Formats: sequence, structure tokens, C-alpha cells
Amino acid sequence: MAYFITGASGFIGRRLVRKLLARRGSVVYFLVRDASPEKLAPLYEFWKTTAKRAIPVQGDIAQPGLGLRAADRKALKGAVKHFFHLAAIYDLKADAESQARVNVEGTRNVVGLANEIGAGCFHHVSSIAAAGMFEGMFREDMFEEAEGLDHPYFSTKHDSEKVVRTELKVPFRVYRPGLVVGDSRTGEMDKIDGPYYFFKLIQRLRRILPPWMPTIGIEGGRINIVPVDFVVDAMDHIAHLPNHDGKCFHLVDPEPMRVGDVLNAFASAAHAPSMSLRVNAALLGFIPKGVKKSLMALTPVRRIRDAVMRDLGLPDDILDFVNYPTRFDCRQTLAALKGSGIACPRLRDYAWVLWDYWERHLDPDLFIDRTLKGQVGGKVVLVTGGSSGIGLAAARKIAEAGAITIICGRDQEKLDEARALVEADGHQLVTFAVDLADMADCDRMTTWLADTYGGVDVLVNNAGRSIRRGIENSYDRFHDFERCMQLNYYGALRTTMGLLPAMVEKRRGHVINISSIGVLTNAPRFSAYVASKAALDAWTRCAASEYADLGVKFTTINMPLVRTPMIAPTKLYNSVPTLAPEEAADLIADAIVNRPVQIATRLGILGEVMHAMLPRLAQIVMNTSFRMFPDSDAARHGEGGKAPQLTADQVAFQQLMRGIHF
Repeated sequence: MAYFITGASGFIGRRLVRKLLARRGSVVYFLVRDASPEKLAPLYEFWKTTAKRAIPVQGDIAQPGLGLRAADRKALKGAVKHFFHLAAIYDLKADAESQARVNVEGTRNVVGLANEIGAGCFHHVSSIAAAGMFEGMFREDMFEEAEGLDHPYFSTKHDSEKVVRTELKVPFRVYRPGLVVGDSRTGEMDKIDGPYYFFKLIQRLRRILPPWMPTIGIEGGRINIVPVDFVVDAMDHIAHLPNHDGKCFHLVDPEPMRVGDVLNAFASAAHAPSMSLRVNAALLGFIPKGVKKSLMALTPVRRIRDAVMRDLGLPDDILDFVNYPTRFDCRQTLAALKGSGIACPRLRDYAWVLWDYWERHLDPDLFIDRTLKGQVGGKVVLVTGGSSGIGLAAARKIAEAGAITIICGRDQEKLDEARALVEADGHQLVTFAVDLADMADCDRMTTWLADTYGGVDVLVNNAGRSIRRGIENSYDRFHDFERCMQLNYYGALRTTMGLLPAMVEKRRGHVINISSIGVLTNAPRFSAYVASKAALDAWTRCAASEYADLGVKFTTINMPLVRTPMIAPTKLYNSVPTLAPEEAADLIADAIVNRPVQIATRLGILGEVMHAMLPRLAQIVMNTSFRMFPDSDAARHGEGGKAPQLTADQVAFQQLMRGIHF
């Protein structure tokens, strides 16, 4: 039996050809624009066949008669039992002209060829989009009743089906698949479309929130999702049934899920928080179009919307389809499939397969150079406080990635030791002795950087001073607050402002400020340290807004407790969970690579949320830690000593509050 198929190299077409070739004695003619061996080799490998059974026919649906040679038309005439037309643009983001040229005029050219060669039966793969935005149940015998065809994808799918119904002279069958996603068994998919647009949002929720935390989502209409394997199996089966010519078949899920349930199915598959509270997107329908247009005319509103949509990879009009109003009757399809064992699987049963394939193969982040070397190779990076602890660990990692790495600190001897360590790794390190608490000394360093390197590409404000002492033991130590503010805030600020002009001139640059989880949790006993870091965080938020359109990015890392020389005087910390400097350096590397606005642990974010929503409860929790873990001997003006033995309550509490200062 001979078949002819357009769109054979497409997502559905490749699988349909493989299905047809599985039939005994079948031969498939397939339309291609380029019949060169190197172009066809992947198809033959996928189909596990040769040109003897899968015969290429060179042509283009944009041309009358598909541009086929006379010899090809002669060979096809009277030989093709089934003619499948799948070639089309299935992209909501495609321009209207392209969609009309391919979907409508292309179909007209294909129909012309089918008429010319006298195809036995013409199988047109349309879409549920042919119904437009019909309000209510759209039956399989309905066509002219379609409404809301303003979008070019909807209108061209409807018009192309009209061409088949009015201009075709041979028997035909029409198939309207739902929103086609990947294979329900393997997850294989070739592009981001439909529900996949929301995967990046779900992924980000998973990264910043624990899976048990309820979140706010959207609710809308029912979205009819079908896996590609069901579509191919159903189409192949129905195409070969007798006495079904002239009919239309809705290849859809008989029980489609609402948008909110679809998103939660994928959130569950991704181990992300469930969107328990949903805002009905239908409320947007009550806003007059004139009001929406006026809002979009406002520059701040338009820029925010565009930035969010671009950041999440969402098409501009995706929200227009959230309230999709159409339901699809498929009784005719179910009757045709009865007894075949072919049925649309439930999305909840295979959502995890789709998610797994997307995250391994389609996630846009996979195609971006996310290596540290790719981001800093050959660039100038300054790490303040780089002679020990977090700064040194970060400098070693950055130098290994090929950056011109510069560290600064007060102690020249420690700087020399750090340089020797990095050189022993086989890399170069530049050092600069400076007291960042001295504003004139900061200026001296930034001037040297400008003269020597033309500024820096990445600044890591890591140098800092921490004091663990309760306020009640600080009445006569106001200088503790001054010293913390002088280095942690003024020193970082002076350095940043000295380097910003060159970043603005080059329209690129990245400032990374090492803050503290204490700013999010308002850790007792660290008031001097937390206040200085909070000041820097606030300044950074202001600066990020000012420089958002100048190519300069800012990242705040609310670092949890790290095992560094800075916490060594507090012997209690010898017995509590802390990050290693190398783990903290990994967070800095992540900041350089991805340039997020903020990096924080889940516990830190939870602390911030608690202080915002349940401040009294948060205060009780932190006061408990304050009373449970007293000031060290050194903080009480003692000499210090060995680490105290922790009680069972203290062990349990510090495990629960891992990474938080107390």
C-alpha cells in the first residue's frame, strides 16, 4: 500500500511515517525540500528503513503543484491510497503572513496535488484551534460555527480546513488533535510549546521554596492536552477503518483538566510547591480592552510585563489562552477507537515523564554556557577579603576558571600566602594590600584598578567584620557598631562606587555583595553585623533599580553560617552545622554564572516570610535561640576557652536552624 505524506520530518510526521512503515508491504512517499543524503540520513535512521520503502519527493508546499517534477507526479498518479497532510506552522509566536502562506496557501497547493493524482483518501491534520475561541461544546460535526478567530493561528487552521472541505475532489477525513505534548512513555518532545512555557516558572518555585509550602497560582479554562503517541496511534487506526470518509475526529482528552490542575500536575512531577490558592484569570476578562491598552502604553507597566515574560520565556499572548472557553466532544472518535486498546492517557500518569525529558533536554538553560570559565575567562574579577576563608576559596575557583583574579586585604603576609597557594594550583593571582575601612585607601585601590585594568568586570564585596555580642553586653561598646558599619557598609560602598563608572561606560558589570542569612532572620546577638549588612542590602536594591538599563547587575548572597576564621572566636560554633568555605565559594560561582538578584537558603527565605507575616511568632523563635545560646566568654569580656558542651535541647535546636547565626 502506498502513502504520501507532507510534514514527514515534523514531530508528529516522523512518528506517523514509522507507524505506517510498520504495516506489511507499505511504501511511503514523503515531501522534502532538500533530498540530499545528509539531510535524509537522520530520518532513515529514525524510521529504521531505506529509500526503497521511504521514497523522498523533492518539492515545496509553498509552490503550486508543490513544485514537483512531471516524472514525480506521473509516478504518484493513481498509486497513492492514503494522502496525509501534516505540514503546517504549529507556533503561536509565528507571524500572521508566514502562517497564512504555509497553513492556508500551502494546504491549497497540497489539495491541488491530491486532486491531480487522484489520491484514494486525503487525511488532513487540522487542530482544535480551528474552532477558535468557541464558547461551549464544539462537536466533531461542527465547523462553520467556529468563533473568536482573531488570532492568526486559529484563523489559518480554520481556513486551511475550509480549503479541504470545499476544494478537495477526493474522499477526505479530518483530524483535530488537542494540544500535543511529548510521548507519554519517553517524554520525547522537540520544542517548547503549550504547558511547557510554564515549566521555567515551576522550576524556579522549586528552587526557592520547599515543596510543602503552598503558593499562589492561576485558574482558567480547561486545557486539552494529548501525548503525541496517542495522536499517532489514533490517526493510524482511524485512517484505515472503512466507511468513515467525510468525518472529523477530535483526538482529544475526553476529560480535560483546568489550567490550575495542569500546572499542579507538573508541579507535583517537578517536586515543586503546589499552587493551592488560585486566582481566576477570568477576572481579567472584566477589564475593558481599552483599559488594558492604556496600561500597556505606560512605559513602567510595559517594561515590567516584557521583562517578566522574557525572563520566563512566555509568549506575549499566552495569558489570552489561559481562559480558553471551548470543550470538545469526541464521541465519534471514541466509537472509532472502541476495541482497539487506543485511549488518551491521564496527564497525571505521565506528567513526570514530560517534566523529566524537558529538564534533561529542552530547558533553555541547558543551551547557555553556564560554566564559570565561560563567564569569567579573560575577565577581571576583584574579591575583597580574599586572603582567607570564603574570599580565598572563591578566588581559587575564579582563577582556575581563567579570570584575571585580584584579591585585596590588609595583611600583606597573608596576601602573599594566598598568592603562593593559588600559584601552587597552577594559576595566577594578583594581590593588593588595602584597608577597606579607610575611605582614602579604598580610593587608592579603585584608582589603581582603573589605571591598570580599566576597572573590573566582576566585583565580589566579601570583606567583612562580624561581632557576636548581645546588646546588653554592648552598652559601653558603641565602637563595635561603628567598626562593623565602617567596613561592611562604607568600605563596600566606597569600593563599589569607585568601580561603577567604568562598568557604566562599558555597559557591563556585576557586583556581588556577600550579605548574611541574619538579615533575613534578624538574628539576635548580631545586631551590629546584621545592621551593617542590611544597610548594604538596601543600598544594593536601590542601585539595582537605577542601573537596570545600563548593563550592570547586582546580586546579594544571604550567606548562611560558614566555617571561617571570622567565627573562630565563638567556640560554640565548633559543634554546629556550618558550610565549608568551598561550599560558600560555590554560591559565589553560581552568582557569577546566573547573575540572580538574590541567593538565599530556603530557611533564610522562610525566616524572612515569617518576620513579614507572623512577626510575633518569629520573635519568639529567635528569642528562644537568644536565651538558649548565651554570649561567649570573650563577648562577656572574658578570655574565652574551649567550646561548651551542648545540651540535648541545644543540639536539637541548632539542627533545626541549620546555617542561622545564634
